[in-house]
Amino acid sequence: MEIKLKNGDVLVLSKATEDDAKALIDYVNKVAGQSDYLTFGEGEFGITEEKEKNMIKESNKSSNKLFVVGKVKGEIIANLSFAAGYRERIKHTGEFGISVDKKYWGMQVGKYLIVYMIQWAKQNDIRKINLRVREDNKRAIKLYEKIGFVKEGVITRDFYMEGSFYSSIAMGIAID
Repeated sequence: MEIKLKNGDVLVLSKATEDDAKALIDYVNKVAGQSDYLTFGEGEFGITEEKEKNMIKESNKSSNKLFVVGKVKGEIIANLSFAAGYRERIKHTGEFGISVDKKYWGMQVGKYLIVYMIQWAKQNDIRKINLRVREDNKRAIKLYEKIGFVKEGVITRDFYMEGSFYSSIAMGIAID
């Protein structure tokens, strides 16, 4: 899927491939230092290229997992991963994580990734998508609500950074 961004760049969204593993690790290590809202900080990702390749391979073999990359001029500038449960009773629901290079904030890259995931979910018997977002991440919360996610609860003390706890808001969207 190709989308023209506000700045004229063309965003290409596709499922990650094993060939993306090294570039994904480099990308994640880059964005780790750009935001305090991610579940990891600088130097905390700690995934080897081999492990990343295996995660991508497993995701691409599964009907209830998704690993998407967003590229501009062949460079990864965003990613989204979704995983649902393994057991019969929970395989229809899962949680996603998303990140976008700060250079592309405000260009709707996150929205395009989430819409891609929702379209995929509809084709793969996923009926509920969940997320956790830090309660002070107002831009992300606004985006999720605009797409149709609703607040479902608060997870206290979910993040711990520099001696302080932060709560998360649990959000979800039903796919019916």
